[in-house]
Amino acid sequence: MKKERYSELADQFNQKIICVIGDLMLDSYMWGEIKRISPEAPVPIVAVNKVTHNPGGAANVGWNIASLNGKVTMLGAIGNDDSGNQLVAIMEDHGMKVDNIIRSDDISTTVKTRVMSQGQQVLRTDRESSNDISNETVDLIINALNDIIKTLDAIIVADYNKGLLTKSLINSILDSAQKNNVPVYVDPKHDHFMVYKNVRLFKPNAHEFKTAMGNENTEKISGQLRSELDADMVLVTLGAEGMILSTADDTIVIPTKARAVHDVSGAGDTVISVFTLSNISGATPEESAILSNFAAGRVCEEVGVIPIERHMLDDIIDHHNS
Repeated sequence: MKKERYSELADQFNQKIICVIGDLMLDSYMWGEIKRISPEAPVPIVAVNKVTHNPGGAANVGWNIASLNGKVTMLGAIGNDDSGNQLVAIMEDHGMKVDNIIRSDDISTTVKTRVMSQGQQVLRTDRESSNDISNETVDLIINALNDIIKTLDAIIVADYNKGLLTKSLINSILDSAQKNNVPVYVDPKHDHFMVYKNVRLFKPNAHEFKTAMGNENTEKISGQLRSELDADMVLVTLGAEGMILSTADDTIVIPTKARAVHDVSGAGDTVISVFTLSNISGATPEESAILSNFAAGRVCEEVGVIPIERHMLDDIIDHHNS
C-alpha cells in the first residue's frame, strides 16, 4: 500500500466511533528471571521483579482502537470484584469509554496471568467463569447498546466463549444493528459460528475455522462460509501464513508481513481492530486486510500483548515502501 493512501485512511481514524461488545479480561504479567530449578519439583523458579496489568480479551480490541486514536465505547459484563475495578480503571486510563460496562455478582472477572522470563512466556494461569450471563444482564446490555447505537460507525463483537455472548444476546445485537444500519464486524468462537448472519465481516482464526468447517481447503471453504452466513466478507487469519479474504467478488491470499515474530498473542485483536477502522474509513476489503496484516505483523515483533499504535503502523508501512 502506498504511503499516501495509507495516510488518507489513517487520518480518518479519530473521527470514527466504535462499540466493542465482548468478553472483557484483565491481563496480568509477572516479569522476572530464571536462575535455578526448584528443590521441591522439577520446575524453574522465576524471581519476579515487576508486575504489570493490561486490558485483555475484548478490552484489548478496544485498546487497539484507542491507540490508533479511534473513539471506542466498551460494552460487556464483569464481576463485582477487585479485578473488575482494576480492569475498568485501566480501560479508562487507556482511552476507552467504560460507562456502559455492567457489573454483576453472578460472574467473576476473567484474569489471565502470564509469567515471563528472558523474553518468553513460561507459564499462564487463567482465573475465569464461563457461565452464561443472566437474562437480566442480557437486557441491560441491549438497553445500553440501543441508547448509543445511533452514534456508532460500527460494532465489533469479540467472542472469547467466556459466557457473555449467548445466542439470544448475539441475535439481539445483530437485530439492533440491522435496524439502525450499523455494520457489525465479528471475531468468533466456534460455539456460535453459524449464529452470526448478515454481518459485514466474519473473522475466524485457522483453529476456529477448521473446528467448525473441517480440514478441507481453507481458501475454497471460506467462500462457502461467506455464502452460508450471508456475510459481506470472511477473513481467516492463518498465523505465520498470513490470511485469506473472501468477498462476493474474489478470494485472495495475503502473505504475512511480520519482519520477526516474537509473540503472536493478541494479534487477532489487532486484525479486527485495524480492519474495522480501515473499512469504515473508506478502505476497500483488500486494503483493510492489507493494513490489518501489516499491523498484526508489527505487534508480533514485540513481547507480550500490546496494541498497535499509529507510529508503529507508520513504521511498518514506511519499511515496506522503502
